[in-house]
Amino acid sequence: MREDSVVKYETLMTRRDGHVQIIGLNRPDKRNAFNAAMLRDLAAAYGEFDADDSLRAAVLYGEGPMFTAGLDLANVAGDIANNVSHVPDGGINPWQVDGQQLSKPVVTAVHGKVLTLGIELMLAGDIAIAAESATFAQLEIARGIYPFGGATIRFPRAAGWGNAMRWILTADTFDAREAHRIGIVQEVVPDGEQLPRAVEIAHTIARQAPLGVQATLRSARQAVRDGDAAAEADLVPEVQKLFASEDAAIGVQAFLARSTAEFVGR
Repeated sequence: MREDSVVKYETLMTRRDGHVQIIGLNRPDKRNAFNAAMLRDLAAAYGEFDADDSLRAAVLYGEGPMFTAGLDLANVAGDIANNVSHVPDGGINPWQVDGQQLSKPVVTAVHGKVLTLGIELMLAGDIAIAAESATFAQLEIARGIYPFGGATIRFPRAAGWGNAMRWILTADTFDAREAHRIGIVQEVVPDGEQLPRAVEIAHTIARQAPLGVQATLRSARQAVRDGDAAAEADLVPEVQKLFASEDAAIGVQAFLARSTAEFVGR
């Protein structure tokens, strides 16, 4: 347990570091497997993060020896079969396959085993940092089901069809070097450095203009979901809105003064 973390949820540890929210999966004795409580907690934490205007980026990591073993099937299989929602009021599905989408970026730090829903959490985020000894496996087909947290959609898009199918259709384990080669993680760092590096990147993002960061995410997601033409049609109208913002004026002033901009998110 990190001494500077706060247990606000039953299954998570959260702490605030300036404009960055740091969220830790905290069921290490259960390999951080997602039971119903953890599904609800993470959805609530994502909703809280997104609704807080003073928070600009988030980091997701796992306590204990691994990121997550995936879904606690014994605990939640009945809920899934009966279509029970694990997203509370005000929450956001962390896998972002339905409902409200996050408007701010998430950097994911992974280590140890990264299984099933863990890979899909990475893919639902924006940047992933992996410890060099991390291993990955998309095991669903070996359990009689299939990936339903977004891997069938995002894995091929990130890695290419053949690379994705090589791992999704075999349930084989692959290492951090392969995850980096196929593009589902962006950096591989020495063991123990994945969380500090993720926090460092999140702070770099948080220093940028928040409205610009959010507009960038919206535009990129719109292109993926609705096609290039839809995103292209909104480029100029969106940037016109940004030009009228207080942050745009701050950015121009900082450029002219050759100083560092201190953005306010307005």
